[in-house]
Amino acid sequence: MSNQVFVPKGEETVTVELTVKELLALSGAKFTNDKRLVPEVRRKLRDRLDRELMERRDDREPSGWNY
Repeated sequence: MSNQVFVPKGEETVTVELTVKELLALSGAKFTNDKRLVPEVRRKLRDRLDRELMERRDDREPSGWNY
């Protein structure tokens, strides 16, 4: 039995603007004087993903439908 997740348009690219410091932190570099860096970058990524998913949901819904 295989569990597969289907992500509509899952191969499309999304652009997220990160600083070099943020990118280094995500790749595993340790910034001992900035403990909040990684959580803030992850929040930035989640926010961008949420916006992307909401845009796609809005594109699929017929006008006049409100949730």
